[in-house]
Amino acid sequence: MEIITSMAGWEFLFRYMHFLAGVCWIGILWYFNFVQTPFFGSELGGQAKGAMTRGLVPNALWWFRWGAMFTFISGVLILLMKLHGGVGLGDGYMTRILTGALMGTFMWANVWFVIWPAQKVVIANAETVAAGGEANPAAAAAGGRAGMASRTNTLFSIPMLFFMGSASHLPTFNNGSNDALYWVIAGAIILFGEAQALIGPGAPTQKPLTSVSGTIHAGLALTVVLYLVGAIVN
Repeated sequence: MEIITSMAGWEFLFRYMHFLAGVCWIGILWYFNFVQTPFFGSELGGQAKGAMTRGLVPNALWWFRWGAMFTFISGVLILLMKLHGGVGLGDGYMTRILTGALMGTFMWANVWFVIWPAQKVVIANAETVAAGGEANPAAAAAGGRAGMASRTNTLFSIPMLFFMGSASHLPTFNNGSNDALYWVIAGAIILFGEAQALIGPGAPTQKPLTSVSGTIHAGLALTVVLYLVGAIVN
């Protein structure tokens, strides 16, 4: 019964919750961006888009947003337990894990405060049109806003997973010896990425995010850039 009678056991349970919820969240995120969105852009997908938006999409978004919520909550609990256990903010582990956590927090906020509100407009419009009503002219813009925030989350998911994994499995990297300069540079880069989710679609800086391959390449490039910042600064 050590799993419920010790701090180590509870940390494992929270980590297990973090893994389960994270797989659900990121799995559906990648489904939306790598499978569903390109399908909607095809001839067959265009014909099915209205029905799928009314039927499949709301169910997928339920799992999507609650996967994000439980990933976020369990991640916060793990961090609090690490701090309680004596791991300081200046520790290399915390530098790496908080880099991933910063991107994960922006991703969570994008889900709940950008993607979900915009998708509610899109879903309501699809239901209205299917019932014979007038289309909401704001629905297209809402869909574009949700789509760009989702692509930004996909961009972040690639380096976020790298930094989460490196916290325990790449201990010689980014050891936290010069955190102030690291956070100024890395924070500015991450904030620039988050801006792509908030400024609305159409900005020149968002061009790499308009395709699946561009988003993947941009995510890998962001991973390399943040890795180099950590390797050089620290």
